[in-house]
Amino acid sequence: MENVHASARQGFGLEAQTYAHGRPDYPDELLEWMHERLGITAGSKAVDLGAGTGKFTRLLLRSGAEVCAIEPVAAMRDKLAEELPGVRVLEGTAQGMPLADASQDAVLCAQAFHWFASAAALREIHRVLRPGGHLGLVWNVRDERVDWVAELTHIVAPYEGSTPRFHTGEWRRAFAGAPFGPLQLREFSHQHVGPAEQVIVARTLSISFIAALPAEQKARVEQRLHDLIDNHPALRGQQQVAFPYRTEAYSSVALG
Repeated sequence: MENVHASARQGFGLEAQTYAHGRPDYPDELLEWMHERLGITAGSKAVDLGAGTGKFTRLLLRSGAEVCAIEPVAAMRDKLAEELPGVRVLEGTAQGMPLADASQDAVLCAQAFHWFASAAALREIHRVLRPGGHLGLVWNVRDERVDWVAELTHIVAPYEGSTPRFHTGEWRRAFAGAPFGPLQLREFSHQHVGPAEQVIVARTLSISFIAALPAEQKARVEQRLHDLIDNHPALRGQQQVAFPYRTEAYSSVALG
């Protein structure tokens, strides 16, 4: 797994169960987006690249596509296979997918592309796509216009370091000179509703660089999360919490 960032390899390897429990699903509106922008219909061949525990794979299956999930981290791959036993799951990376040339109608990366954004990854994605095939990039992004969500970001941000992140926008640089058309953006509102322990604590502990922290530091982060839940007026005493997200969905067509 030499092409897998250390934070992803270590953090996701340690916290696959927490990831599966704490991460939000994706809005149903993405099904229409996949059909309209990516041309996915029943019988299309589609790859979920960097599939993790299968959070997005489950939605992609509802499109009727023939889905192949590719994930480099064994613990995540095992969890995906456990959750979705009928799905074809392969070990691979964005720079090396075990798929034939021009064999896929679409490649999708949900909550993943920032990890491997590079010219090499886009060349490999282009290789497996048929001419005129589509690339879709999806992220659930914390809606920091909500004050307690902004406070949560202040808790985790000091630990980020050089870990690749969506919010920096650095992932866009990979598209300069790449054989893909312009990125087209659609945005959706989304909420992850559940107990605070799940949608706030487990969600935050599943962040790669938090999951990879030494136990003592991780415990301090967890305590600060509980302090936020116990003291913020929008969270205190609530049986259920609605964690707000903006889902950003980008589409592009393979050129040449």
